[in-house]
Amino acid sequence: GQKVGRFPKPFLGGSGTTVAQGVGNHICNRKVAGSKNLVTVCPRKLKSKLKKKFQCVFEGIAKAGNPTLLNQIDTELCITEGGTAEVNDEHEVRQIETASRKPDRPEKTIRREDIFKASPGRDEPIRTVLTKGVAGIGKTLLTQKFTLDWAKDKANQDIQFIFPFTFRELNVLKEEKFSLVELVHHFFTETKKAGICSFEDFQVVFIFDGLDECRLPLDFHKNEILTDPRKPTSVDVLLTNLIRGKLVPTARIWITTRPAAANQIPPQYVDMVTEIRGFTDPQMEEYFRERFRDEEKGSSIISHIKTSQSLYIMCHIPVFCWITATVLEDVLQTREGRQLPKTLTEMYINFLVVQAKIRKLKYDPHLSPESTRMIESLGKLAFDQLQKANLIFYESDLTECGIDIIAASIYSGVLTQIFREERVLYQEKVFCFTHLSVQEFLAALYVHLTFINSGVNVLEQQQTTSQKFKRSQSLDMLIFFQSAVDKAITSPNGHLDLFLCFFLGLSLQTNQTLLRGLLTQTGSSSKTNQETVQYIKEKLSENLSAEKSINLFHCLNELKDRSLVEEIQQSLRSGINMCTCNLSQRSCEALSSALSSQSCRLRELDLSNNNLQDSGVKLLSAGVESAHCTLETLRLYGCFLSERSCESLSSVLSSQSSSLRDLGLSNNNLQDSGVKLLSAGVKSPHCKLAALSLSGCLITEEGCSSLASALSSNPFHLRELDLSYNHPGDSGINVLSDGLKDPHWRLDTLRVEPAGVQWLTPGLKKYSCQLTIDTNTVHRELKLSDNNRKVTRVIEEQSYPDHPDRFDVHPQLLCRNGLTGRCYWEVECRGDIYISVSYSGIRRKGGSNDCVFGWNDQSWNLLCSGDGPRSVWHNNKETSISSSFSSSVPNRVAVYVDFPAGTLSFYRVSSDILIHLHTFNTTFTEPLYPGFYVWSGSSMCLC
Repeated sequence: GQKVGRFPKPFLGGSGTTVAQGVGNHICNRKVAGSKNLVTVCPRKLKSKLKKKFQCVFEGIAKAGNPTLLNQIDTELCITEGGTAEVNDEHEVRQIETASRKPDRPEKTIRREDIFKASPGRDEPIRTVLTKGVAGIGKTLLTQKFTLDWAKDKANQDIQFIFPFTFRELNVLKEEKFSLVELVHHFFTETKKAGICSFEDFQVVFIFDGLDECRLPLDFHKNEILTDPRKPTSVDVLLTNLIRGKLVPTARIWITTRPAAANQIPPQYVDMVTEIRGFTDPQMEEYFRERFRDEEKGSSIISHIKTSQSLYIMCHIPVFCWITATVLEDVLQTREGRQLPKTLTEMYINFLVVQAKIRKLKYDPHLSPESTRMIESLGKLAFDQLQKANLIFYESDLTECGIDIIAASIYSGVLTQIFREERVLYQEKVFCFTHLSVQEFLAALYVHLTFINSGVNVLEQQQTTSQKFKRSQSLDMLIFFQSAVDKAITSPNGHLDLFLCFFLGLSLQTNQTLLRGLLTQTGSSSKTNQETVQYIKEKLSENLSAEKSINLFHCLNELKDRSLVEEIQQSLRSGINMCTCNLSQRSCEALSSALSSQSCRLRELDLSNNNLQDSGVKLLSAGVESAHCTLETLRLYGCFLSERSCESLSSVLSSQSSSLRDLGLSNNNLQDSGVKLLSAGVKSPHCKLAALSLSGCLITEEGCSSLASALSSNPFHLRELDLSYNHPGDSGINVLSDGLKDPHWRLDTLRVEPAGVQWLTPGLKKYSCQLTIDTNTVHRELKLSDNNRKVTRVIEEQSYPDHPDRFDVHPQLLCRNGLTGRCYWEVECRGDIYISVSYSGIRRKGGSNDCVFGWNDQSWNLLCSGDGPRSVWHNNKETSISSSFSSSVPNRVAVYVDFPAGTLSFYRVSSDILIHLHTFNTTFTEPLYPGFYVWSGSSMCLC
C-alpha cells in the first residue's frame, strides 16, 4: 500500500496493542491487528465509498438505470483566482452577463487539482479556499470531480483523507451536540471502524459545499473558542472553529457558495477566493454539439440560441444548457405547429409542459388536473421561499405552504426534473427545485395565477387576507403589473429581477395558450400590455441603477416589445445623453465594445456625473480609439477622474483613426500633471480637437504653459478652450492670450474667469458658498438659533412680523442667496427635512400643494428622513433613492448647483467623502434660492 502518513501518537503501539481512546461519548476499545494495516485500509475504504458515491452524475434528476459517469463529462469549467468574499447584490443572471464578457486583462485560471497549490511567489500556504459561483454553474460538480480524482489515485495523493460535507446535511444537525471526531464518524463510518480519533497528524481536506444553503448562525464573533476535536458542542461552533483554524489547524478547508452568501465567512479566515465563471462561448457550443450528435441539428440549435440575447446569456450556466437542450429536443421531435422558444418565459413554459407530459407519447398542451394541482402548490412554495431567499426546503417549510411530506414526495416523483427529493443524515428528506430560475419561474406563475383566479395580489404582503380581497375589487391588471415592476425595482439585491421577467412574460396571450389547463381565465389584454410597456419606459427614464435598467430592457424583451430598442437605435445614429445614470467603470466595458462595433454610428456621448473613475475611462478609450468608432463629442464632466485618465485620452487624441472633435473633462481632479499628459495628445498632428473643456480641474500656470506649447505645435484645429474655475495666474493667462493674437492659431474662444487660488481645492467643495436665511420667509413654527444657522420646528408660534414673502401654512423658508453660477453647500439634518432649491416666484400663502417644495415646477427637493435620504421630488413627481444612514448620528447632505450646465446634485457626506444620491438635469431659467421644509420634531443646520 501507499504510504499515507502516520497516525496520532495514541495509535503507535505495536501489534496486539489494546487501543482505549475516548472519542466524546464513544469509546474505541478493541484489539488492533496492526496500526500499519489501519493506515492503509481506512483511506482505501473511504476512497472506495467516495468512488461509489461520486462516480455517477445525473443531468436534472436521476433517471433509473440511466446515469452518466462523472469522468465522461469532459467540459472543464473556468476557475479564476482573485476577487473578494464580499457580497454581490446583483441578480445572478446579471453576474453571468458580466462574467461572459471578455475581461480587460488576462485572468489567472486554476485547474481543480491545483486548488490548494500556492501561486509562484506566494510564501504563505493556502489553508482555506472559498469558491464562488452562481446557482447551477457547477460548484458541486467541481468538488465531486476533485474528490473522485483523489479516490481514484489520480491526483493529490499527498492527502490522506477528504471529508466532503454539504450544508443541507449539516442543517439537520442544528440542534445536536457533536465533537468534530463524532461528526466525521457519523458521516464516514470507516474512520470510526478504524478507531481514528484525531486528525492533527494527517493531511486532511474538509469540503463544505453550498454555504448559501446554510441555516446555521456561523457566528464567528460570539462563538466560543474550541481547540479539542473530542469535545462535544454544536455543529455551528465546530464549523466556525474549524474555519478559524482553532480546530485541526493543519487541515485544509474548501467552501463553495453562491456570491450573495460569500460574506458569511470573514475575509481574514480565507486564504484564496476563486470563482467559477461557467461556460465560455466555445464550451457552450461544445455542450450542444455533444448533446446533439447530429451536426446539422446541433448547429441550428446554437444559431437559434444566439438570436436571443437572454437565452444566449443564460446558456453560459451549465444547468440552463440542459434545460434548453431538453426543451428544444422536445419541440423539434413533436413540432405540431410549435415554434422554437425565443424568450426565457417561453423556454420555461415549454420546460414545464415537457415535464408534466413526460409519460405521454404525444404532445398535449393541456395539463392534467393532477399536474395543475402540483404546479399550483409548488408555485406557492417557490414564491414563499423566494421571499426568504431559501433554495432548499425542510418539512417545516413545506408545512407552512400547506404541503405535507407525502405530497412533496409524490410531486418529486411526477415532476422529476423540476422538483427534487433528497435524503440527508438520519434519512431526513430535503427538497429543492432543480435550479433557482425554475423556482423564480414557478413563483411568478403562482403570483399570476392567484391574481387571475381570485383577484388577490400576493405581492402586497402588508395586508391581511380580508384586506387583500377588498382591495382586489378595485385593482385592475395594469396596477397589478405596475406594483410588480415597482417591487422589483426597489429590491435591494435584485432577487426579484428574473421573477419580474417571467411574471410579465406570462401576461402574453401566446404564452397563456401554452398553459391551457392551468390558466382557466384569460389574463391581460394587448392594451394592458402596451400600457405596461409604457410604464416600463417611464421607469427607464428615471435615475435607476444600470443593473435595474438592464433588467427592464430584458422585461421588454419578454413582452416582445421592440419599440424602445428601435427608438434607441434611431437616437444612436446621432447621439445619446447618458449623464447621471449611476454608471460605474463596469458600464464602460460594454460601451467600449459598442463604440468599436462596425454597426455603431454614434456621434455624441455624454457620460457626465457618473462614477466612471480612471479604470472606466481606460476601458472606454479603447473603444473610442478603434478604427470603427465615429464618436465626435465625448463629455466626462464630474466622473471622479485623476491625471491617470489623461494618459488614456491622450492616446486617443494621438490616434490617426480618432474622430474626436469635442472633449469635456470639467470638474475632475486632473491637475497640471494630467494636463501635461493631455497636451501630448493635443500636440500630435493627428489630433483634430476643436473644443476642450477643463473647467474646475485644479490647473495652474504650469498646466497652461503645457497647453500653450501643444497649441503652438498643432494650432490648426482647437477653437474653444475653457479653463474657468482654475488658477492660471497672470503668466498662464498671458501665454494663452498671446496665442489668441497669433495668426496661425485657430483658437477664438478662451474662458479663464472666474480664476484664483480658491479654485485649487479638490472636489466640489471649491464651490462652497455661505448661505443666509431670509428671515422674512420663515414660517412661524420654525425657530431660528445659532446666528440664524439652525432651524427647529416647534409647537408654539414665533412672533415674526407679517410679511408678503412669509410662508403662512407650510413650515418652509428660503435663503437670500440667488444662485446663478456653481455653488455648493452642506446641511446637517435631524428628523425629516426637505432640502430644496426654488425659483423666487413660488407661492407663499395658502395650504395648496403648489406651495410645497418639489410639488410644483418651480422647485426641486430631496427628502431626508431620520434614517437617511429617501426620495427626490420635482413637479409633484417622486423618485426613490437608496442610501444607508445610521439614525444614531445626524445626516449630512451636500447640494451642488451648476446653473449654466442645468444640473442640481445631492450627495451624502460621509467622512468628507461625497456619495452621489441623485442629479436633476434641466434648464434653469432664473436664479435659484436654497430652501427647507422642516417636519414636526425635526431640525436642520447650515454647515
